[in-house]
Amino acid sequence: MAIAYILVRRFSRVFQLNVKRQDIMFSGVRHKSTVHYATRPDLPKLAYRKVKGKSPGVVFLPGFASNMGGKKAEALEEFCQSLGHSYLRFDYTGCGSSEGEIVDGTVGTWKRDVLYVLDELVEGPQILVGSSMGGWLMCLAAIARPERTAAMVGISTAADHFVTVYNTLPIEVRKEIEEKGQWVVPTKHNEEGSITFTTEFLKEAEQHCVLQSPIPVTCPVRLIHGMKDQDVPWHVSMQLAERVLSNDVDVILRKHGQHRMAEKEDIKLIVYTIDDLIDKLTTLV
Repeated sequence: MAIAYILVRRFSRVFQLNVKRQDIMFSGVRHKSTVHYATRPDLPKLAYRKVKGKSPGVVFLPGFASNMGGKKAEALEEFCQSLGHSYLRFDYTGCGSSEGEIVDGTVGTWKRDVLYVLDELVEGPQILVGSSMGGWLMCLAAIARPERTAAMVGISTAADHFVTVYNTLPIEVRKEIEEKGQWVVPTKHNEEGSITFTTEFLKEAEQHCVLQSPIPVTCPVRLIHGMKDQDVPWHVSMQLAERVLSNDVDVILRKHGQHRMAEKEDIKLIVYTIDDLIDKLTTLV
């Protein structure tokens, strides 16, 4: 907790130094990027929006069943435009405007999407910003493409989340799920009120878990988490911080923050965290 409060005080100074940037970011006067579609051989097309600019660029990875049109994704585009840095946001296979069906998606499918973005749609090192499941994919991408990962910013990072929650269920409940072949999880984040995972999805997800051993990531890492998160407990970010090999790791806790971290003050903190990283990375060059 002491670390978190020290970091908040540190960022309060950054807030004061960037009032003009704040006015630009939340004014809504800048033109939005247009939607493009990446054609991949034998794979669904990926929808994305891209702003050209300086390096390091920023890539936003949304959460499970989410898309690139959320408040955080749009605010980051405005911010990157204001600084002249490149920015890309996209929809995973089966989500948003991308082709495919979400029921056919897996953690491996969406990891492949992220790697395609890094390999084909952006240039140079990127700051990966992952929200919820996007934070898990951010870790997987950083492991697979260390040379393309300048830094990581996790927001309510849900590393290993599906697998961890499933493994905490009573044995009799898991047996019933295996017999039915699916796991129905209540949620308040969609109209249906539930999300259904197949046992095949869960088994595939196990192959991508990262919290059981040291994570070979050495770039700067910032993990922001709300202490009122009712979907993914904040101690997951603490655990991730312990696992990564990088010595440059900060965990920032918001006492009243929710899972989506989409309130104005949440977004300000995310933006200034990235701003601080950009300053740090450009100073090192």
